[in-house]
Amino acid sequence: MRRRRHGPTFRRRRRTTTRRAAAIAAQVALVAAAVFLALWAVLGGRDGDSPAPSAAASAVASEPAPPGSFESRSPAPIRMIPEDAFAVRWRKPPRAALVFDMRTGESLYRRAARREYPIASLTKIMTALAVTAATEPDEAVTVPRGLRYEGSAVGLLPKGRRVRAEPLLGGLMIVSGNDAAIVLARHVSGTVARFVALMNEQARLWELGCTRFETPHGLSDGDRSCAVDLAVMTRLAMRRPRIAAVAGAAQASYRFPIEGGKLYLSGHNPLIRAGYRGATGLKTGYTDAAGRCFVGVARRGGRSYGVVLLDSPDPGRQAARLLDLAFATG
Repeated sequence: MRRRRHGPTFRRRRRTTTRRAAAIAAQVALVAAAVFLALWAVLGGRDGDSPAPSAAASAVASEPAPPGSFESRSPAPIRMIPEDAFAVRWRKPPRAALVFDMRTGESLYRRAARREYPIASLTKIMTALAVTAATEPDEAVTVPRGLRYEGSAVGLLPKGRRVRAEPLLGGLMIVSGNDAAIVLARHVSGTVARFVALMNEQARLWELGCTRFETPHGLSDGDRSCAVDLAVMTRLAMRRPRIAAVAGAAQASYRFPIEGGKLYLSGHNPLIRAGYRGATGLKTGYTDAAGRCFVGVARRGGRSYGVVLLDSPDPGRQAARLLDLAFATG
């Protein structure tokens, strides 16, 4: 019998399938470990009389996840320096703010940086981290026929069709598409609920103490964090080439199965739109409860700084002012 030969397309699909299975298995293990530990605490593990979790259960919770999945450690801590590098007198201050060194994680300026607030579409930074950990750029993603969403959206996703993951990532980060967030969440975890559980488990493993999520897009007032935790996510996100590429784009176009064959996206980043020198990212957000939120990143002459603003009256101007002070001080 003649042996069947498999070409590169078959091998690529097999690698993608293997990686998807590993990512899903890691998600199941993480959630199972979290449930076990929670039950142990509720049933008496805190009083000192009950036995500690088994070595097997502890290993599941602490061992490194497979490639392409989340890591069980905090790889980008923020170091809160006792004294700020500069002072700012605000006419109308943001509710919370933080300026930090993207390389070292050291803070330069803070305002209510550890207070927990709604974060609107800044939620999508964690969504992007989850998606890029579990997918390849050219991976096929099916847009559900029954897709429903509210708020900002790409708006041109062809229901029932298969599209590449990368245009959806662009739609998530450049135009803040809630529809893209839902499609990617379902693709990675099967359901939105399981994807949100993955986001929350990663926040726990990265020791993001004031962060919790209810959605992959940020429309819920229950999507909450603080400036310090958002700075951690920002440092991690800008290390991912796929996220950095879309975060720094004022505009982008992708091959897409719609009329004309192209999907055109225009971004909302106020620093990039204003031509701020060195601006490289990252994300805007707005809801009535959260106000206007923004995470900005800029790089000049080998130095890179990030700024987090929550409920800012003017994110573009306030971010530019804080970054100017950071570069002047550094």
